[in-house]
Amino acid sequence: MAPDAAPYFDDIAGGPDGSAVWVRADDGVRLRVGGWRADGDAGTVLLFPGRTEFIEKYGRTAAEFAREGLSVLAIDWRGQGLSDRLIEGPLTGHVHAFADYQRDVAAMVAAARALEFPEPFHLLGHSMGGAIGLRALIEGLGVRSAAFTAPMWGILMAPHLRPAAWALSWGSRRTRLGYRIAPGAVIECYAANAPFEDNTLTTCPDNFAYMQRQLIEHPELQLGGPSLIWLYEALVECRAIVRAEPPRHPCVTWLGTRERIVDPGPIRARMARWPGGRLEQVADAEHELLMEREAIRRRVIAGTVDHFRANGDATA
Repeated sequence: MAPDAAPYFDDIAGGPDGSAVWVRADDGVRLRVGGWRADGDAGTVLLFPGRTEFIEKYGRTAAEFAREGLSVLAIDWRGQGLSDRLIEGPLTGHVHAFADYQRDVAAMVAAARALEFPEPFHLLGHSMGGAIGLRALIEGLGVRSAAFTAPMWGILMAPHLRPAAWALSWGSRRTRLGYRIAPGAVIECYAANAPFEDNTLTTCPDNFAYMQRQLIEHPELQLGGPSLIWLYEALVECRAIVRAEPPRHPCVTWLGTRERIVDPGPIRARMARWPGGRLEQVADAEHELLMEREAIRRRVIAGTVDHFRANGDATA
């Protein structure tokens, strides 16, 4: 049975013709999966967005991949976008357990096959999607290769705050305080409200305005800071995935030199011991490498496409 059609906001995506469907994870959570089909048959990019993100944010990126014959399929993770919000405060980023995101991955892959998106599949994970993607690779995700942009393999915070973050977030799981916003975070959606000056996302005013316009025109897509439970689950997961044996998939990871959201240390450590993996540092780039200035975007997209093409016939 074909999945039911879901809303897709073509007015803000700025990409090729797209569409979305509803799917359900095996625990009943309703998820939105959407994508863009290319004319070519180079395969499909399974795009794992970051925390607070949503399908339409990657319309411009999908257009770039479509020109190279690559289709793109993306997902609204549970708790964000138009997928089911998990607690009463819909602007609080929350997940009951980080492992639940793997349920979303399974539903997304099943949708890719049900919708007959072309194989081979390749993974592109950004920020939190990079943590979800690395776990999926470790558990045997069926893709030929992987690419990451600023993956959340560690959360950037001052060293003296880290013990308190662990203690407070761990303790919150035993009380209703776990559903509250983590200290230092705010309930408002950062990308919708931040000024361009000194923002931590991008140095490109056009792409910053593109992201902000999407959220202002469709406020139902907005998400604020994470809950204490999300913080604890993320800290535990980041520690686990950087200690695990590296996957065997060929991998390229992109990291901006001005990164201020995820911790660059674990990224460098992980890539240093990833056989068949390489780290590409991008000068003067912030966190959103796919939303950066044109020269940076071209480099990241072209390098990622070359990587996918080089491994299109390889066995993961």
